[in-house]
Formats: sequence, structure tokens, C-alpha cells
Amino acid sequence: MDPGAGPPPGGCVAVGPPPGGCVAVGPPPGGCVAVGPAGPEEFTAVKSRRRSSKRRHDPGMDCEAAVKRPHFPPLSGDKLKGGADELRKVAVPAHRYTPLKENWMKIYTPIVENLQLQVRFNLKTRNVEIKTCKNTLDIGALTKAADFVKAFVLGFQVEDALALIRLDELFLETFDVTDVKPLKGDHLSRAVGRIAGTGGKTKFTIENVTKTRIVLADTKVHLLGSFQNIKMARTAICNLILGSPPSKVYGNIRTVASRTAERF
Repeated sequence: MDPGAGPPPGGCVAVGPPPGGCVAVGPPPGGCVAVGPAGPEEFTAVKSRRRSSKRRHDPGMDCEAAVKRPHFPPLSGDKLKGGADELRKVAVPAHRYTPLKENWMKIYTPIVENLQLQVRFNLKTRNVEIKTCKNTLDIGALTKAADFVKAFVLGFQVEDALALIRLDELFLETFDVTDVKPLKGDHLSRAVGRIAGTGGKTKFTIENVTKTRIVLADTKVHLLGSFQNIKMARTAICNLILGSPPSKVYGNIRTVASRTAERF
């Protein structure tokens, strides 16, 4: 192209790089320039808020947090209860006065000597009152003692009820025959008779197979045992109440008991 000539008719001139190579052109003195349809406008760059991965996964911070973790010593039973003595009352019905009087020393000894509690029988209110003292170390001793006395009051033998103190996985459960099926008159008596069996044979069989203890008190059924065993015994008793023959109930509970034994 002739250097003396003017621009071509189109108006634009394409200029290539100089012979020396590329030319780097920096921003103007005022900062960055944004070119839009209306003209150049200045703007400020915003810093990124992204955290660095080194700061997020710094092993030194984990060690520092582990060192600053607080350590609390275990509290005794006296401090957990807040210094105030707790009291539990178990009502005793009239027909259990004589057995309670005869077996009082068997009830008194484990509560006082093993659980370190105070116990007395209030003649006015006719309740067995159990109270904690400064020598009580186990916070759950009061609940164990109350369950032990309640089991005896419901009709269980002292030896069977004593297992509630020695073991933690035993429970009491009570339900009424009429809760399963609303029976009246002779139908109710026959249902209770099916549960007991001839000479208590059916009740003893269910107890031995399910490893529970059962007490029949009028239309009430009291169960003592572990959660799984109580469930098996309750199912068998409900089937008897609903009219299933004892032979069929025996087969069902033996099958369930054998499956449970295989699991463990």
C-alpha cells in the first residue's frame, strides 16, 4: 500500500505487528477500562472470598482442638441427685400383708445392704417407703428397689423378684384378660382356666419354654422376664384367651423359642 495514500473507502485500516514481534499494551493510567455500547466506564475488581484448602484442612487445628477438649470427672450418685433425698412409695393391698410380714427380712436385706437404701413399712398409709441416703452410690438403685417390692406385691416369689435387682434387662408387664377379648361370666372363667391349665400345667409350660414368670390374679396377668421373652409369653396367653387349643399354643411357642435360641 502506498504510504502517501489515504484510508481505503471502507474506513478501517488493518495494521499488523511490527517487525520486532508482538507488542504488549497495558491498561491506561486510570485503571481497567470496560468498553460497552455507550462508551468506556471504570469499575473496581472484587476480591475472591474462597478459603484456601490449606486453611480448611490444617492438621494443626485438629490437634489444637483435641488438646482443648474439656475433661469432666465422673460424678457420684450423691452429686447426680442434687443432694436431696428421693422417696418412692409402693402400695400394699390387704391380701399381701401377711406374706409381706413373713418375708420382710428377705426384702429388707438386699435393699439395705446391697443397694444402700432406707426402707420402712408405714402402718398408717400401708405403703412400703424406700428412700435414698448419703451412702447410696448407684443412681438407679431406687428404681430397682421399687420394682423389686412391686413385683413381690403383685404375687411373685421373693427369689424371682430378686432378679430385678441383680439383672438390668428384666421388666414387669401387666394386662387384663378383658383387654384381649371382652368376655363375661363363664366365658371369662373358661379363658382364665385355659391359661392356667389342669393343675397349672399350661402356665408352667409357658414359663419354662419362654423363661418367664407368670402370676394369675383374678383377671389380671402379670409377667416378669426380658423383653423378648415377655413378648413370646404374651402372644401365647393371648392365643389361649382367644380360644386356641393348648396343644397348638405349645407348638407355636416351642418353634419361636427354638428360633430365638438359634439366633443367639
